[in-house]
Amino acid sequence: MIIGLTGSIASGKSTVAKMIQSYNLPIVDADQVARQVVEPGSPTLLKIAEVFGQDVISEDGTMDRAKVGSLIFHDESKRQQLNAIIHPAIREEMIRQRDEFISYGEKNVFMDIPLLFESKLEHFVEKIIVVSVTEGVQLERLMERNDLTEEEAKARIGTQIPVKDKEALADAVIYNNGSLEDTALQLQNILYEWNVLK
Repeated sequence: MIIGLTGSIASGKSTVAKMIQSYNLPIVDADQVARQVVEPGSPTLLKIAEVFGQDVISEDGTMDRAKVGSLIFHDESKRQQLNAIIHPAIREEMIRQRDEFISYGEKNVFMDIPLLFESKLEHFVEKIIVVSVTEGVQLERLMERNDLTEEEAKARIGTQIPVKDKEALADAVIYNNGSLEDTALQLQNILYEWNVLK
């Protein structure tokens, strides 16, 4: 079974992903893949340089994220151009990693995709776990974690599909408002219920 793990910003999805890893269950991490596909010398990075100019590559051969960020920040068409290069590469690599785990005989593979619904990648997975928090907790955690004002934090939260909507689309929801033990127990119950753990 291919299981999608998602949530919203500051919901604690990464914490749940670490718990899944602690069971030695295979997990494909979209954020990690996003970094891998633009590693120095990668076809994706060369394509980005071709479209946006060589100065988006730092002296050490890595992508200059600040420069790319400033190029696309105020220009929607450039942002779409960048996404058109990066997103297919990320999807391809995620599928490659997923299939590799399956070829090793893994019965269940998790796909940790922060923007699963926003990127319309539901077809990648068979079941979906959403890590959820109340709006108040989410706001508080995000302000604290990223050192943001309330306004800045609300703006970031506003760019994503509301948590409540994600819950409605999920096969299981982990409510991450309480203790880590409580979150771990909810995860464990889902994994047993779905026969991931026996």
